[in-house]
Amino acid sequence: MKLLVHLCFLSTLLQDACLMKARRTSMNVKEGEMALLLCPLRQDHSAIVTWTTSSNKRMAVKNESSVEERDMSVLIHGSNLVILKASINHQGNYSCTWNAGRNASSFDLKVTQKMTNYTVQHFQGQPLQLKCPTHLNISSLYHNSTKWQKHPGSLPTSFHGYIRRVDMKDKGVYTCTTSYLYGGQLYNLTRMTVLEVRDEDSGQNPVISLPHAGTIFQVDIGSELVIKCEAVLFTELEEIYWLKRESYVSDSKHEPVYSIIEENKKDGQILTTASLTFKEVTEEHLSDNYTCQLESPSLNSKVTVSLVQRARPRFSLVLSVVGIMVVMVVASTVIYTKKKIDITLFLRDTLGCFSSSSDGKTYDAYILCYNSDTDAGLNEDERRWIEKVLEEQLSYSLCLYNRDVLPGEAIAEAVLSCIKRSRRVVLIPSSPDPGSGCGLLTAIHSALVERQTHLILIKTEQAEVAGSGPQRDNSFLETLRLLAKTGNCVTWRGPGSQSLTSSFWRQLRYYLTAPRQLSSMETPLNSYSVC
Repeated sequence: MKLLVHLCFLSTLLQDACLMKARRTSMNVKEGEMALLLCPLRQDHSAIVTWTTSSNKRMAVKNESSVEERDMSVLIHGSNLVILKASINHQGNYSCTWNAGRNASSFDLKVTQKMTNYTVQHFQGQPLQLKCPTHLNISSLYHNSTKWQKHPGSLPTSFHGYIRRVDMKDKGVYTCTTSYLYGGQLYNLTRMTVLEVRDEDSGQNPVISLPHAGTIFQVDIGSELVIKCEAVLFTELEEIYWLKRESYVSDSKHEPVYSIIEENKKDGQILTTASLTFKEVTEEHLSDNYTCQLESPSLNSKVTVSLVQRARPRFSLVLSVVGIMVVMVVASTVIYTKKKIDITLFLRDTLGCFSSSSDGKTYDAYILCYNSDTDAGLNEDERRWIEKVLEEQLSYSLCLYNRDVLPGEAIAEAVLSCIKRSRRVVLIPSSPDPGSGCGLLTAIHSALVERQTHLILIKTEQAEVAGSGPQRDNSFLETLRLLAKTGNCVTWRGPGSQSLTSSFWRQLRYYLTAPRQLSSMETPLNSYSVC
């Protein structure tokens, strides 16, 4: 489409609400009507404006204009574009840029077969001035006439859109048509207003609900930011939009900062949201104020917000916090390492935890005595004391060779069977030899290597101090050494170890884990427990 440029200023009265402003993303014009596209310059009227059509044809104009005689359907006046008679050929996208492309606004023009209606809600008994397309102060466009019509009904020839006292009979559709003569032809600029009359003032006024005035948004440089301006509107004449200082924010998503407007009509209200989007916040944005402007025939209001960089934690503070956390972790680890036995037993006794029998084991522990060949072993009374405390006071289920192994069984097979059916093996050095499988340590070691059970080796103070004394053979010593290395060692210190609070009992209980708990209906082979 070719452009025609014409001399003269566009009247400041073109800011009339009936004209499409650049902040809108689209506009509808009836075929055959004039269309006005206003580039949203506020104060910088000396800026060079470039209009670009969907065919990418460009033309730069100042306040003085030139004329291109090849196309008489489109005029550019000052910074604004006028289509004299809209047709399907004029439909498309129009963009105006100024300040060397730093500012821009775009229009999506759609040519329709139906006139766009503007709705005005007014109250009985109040005066009203209906709006008509403003007279264009363009020397080459001769204002021919302005005509008012009403449907249903008729209007006097002296009617100029002013109603002194609105009455119910005044409701209807008002059409104002302004005609211009250009090149020997008439061109019309028409506005249709639907007047709705109410009985009384309901107090409904448009209002911005969010954000609140003076809100400061904390942002991170380089991050994306969306600020939503939400308003409740009631008529099509009311609208909200974003301003950066005195300039409209572009609606083009190609800009680093742009605004998108969304509307949702519900229960006679128009819930409108204008989203101000920063693709990437920069330090330059921090120095600007952004204003959400609400315009309506009855009032204008605005909310101004600003941006501030989010405060970063001081390095020393971060270092202190990290240091405290490290100290706490280290201290907790040290305390647990030193007190893990006491902590475990406390929780076990307090919570009443007991072992699960779902592992298929019959006994909590198998007590196996071996001949130490020295005076460092436990005597029979001490062994019986340990067995009695484990069973009667601590409720452990024990497998005892002299009691639970059936007569006539082979010693090796009986010991291995007991090991397999027990969760732990407690190895007690005895003096003298109790004759309970003391020569089978090599077999026990093989079973432990196969991970069938776990070993607890009881030692004595005499053995720690004096060594093993007269030894039997190197194979026995090697087996004993390997068993001590594989399992856990607990030291028996004579009468001082008989108390349940002694180190001996605390360690032995810890390595044995919690005992199984059987109900009166359970047997050792089918019991089930938790913890």
